[in-house]
Amino acid sequence: MPGPDGKPRCPWGLSTPDYLAYHDDEWGRPVRGDRAIFERLCLEAFQSGLSWLTILRKREGFRKAFAGFDIEAVAAFGEDDVARLLADPGIVRNRAKINAVVSNARAALSLTGGLSNLVWSYAGDEQRPAPRTLDDVPSVTPESKNLAAELRKHGFTFTGPVTAYATMQACGIVNDHLAECFIRTR
Repeated sequence: MPGPDGKPRCPWGLSTPDYLAYHDDEWGRPVRGDRAIFERLCLEAFQSGLSWLTILRKREGFRKAFAGFDIEAVAAFGEDDVARLLADPGIVRNRAKINAVVSNARAALSLTGGLSNLVWSYAGDEQRPAPRTLDDVPSVTPESKNLAAELRKHGFTFTGPVTAYATMQACGIVNDHLAECFIRTR
C-alpha cells in the first residue's frame, strides 16, 4: 500500500505515525550487539498478549526503567527494583514479565559468545521467497522453534517460538517486508 510519500509499504506500517517510523527506520534492519538484541527480545516478550503499538509508545519508559537494557545492570536488579518497576506507569507492569527480564539478563551473562552471536546463529542459510501478503508471513519457523529451545536451555523465560521469531524479524535476522515494500527493494 502506498504511504504518505507514495512509496509502497507493508500495510501494518501505515496505521499510525509510530508504526510508520518503526517500519521505515527499524523493523527488519540488521541489529547486532548484546544490548540491542536483549532490548528487542525483552520488548517482544512484553508485547505478548498486547498491541505492539503499546510497547512502541512505552519504549523510552522501558529503556529508562531497565537501565537502557544494560545486561549487567539489569542482572543485578533485586526485589526493590522489581517493586519500583511494578509501580512505574511508563512500562507494562506485569510481574512475570518483569521477573523474566531480570532472569533473562542473568541468563544472557552466562552465554559463551554472547546473546547476539547466539541469536544470529539461527539466521538460517536459505533465502525464502519474499512474502506477497501478510498471510504469507509466518509467526513461527523451524529456526525460531530451535532458537526458543536454545534460549530455554540457557534459562531464558518468556521467549517461546513466536517471541523468538518476532525478535528475529525486529533484528533483521529475517526480512519479512512484503515483496512490493520499498524497504525490501532498496
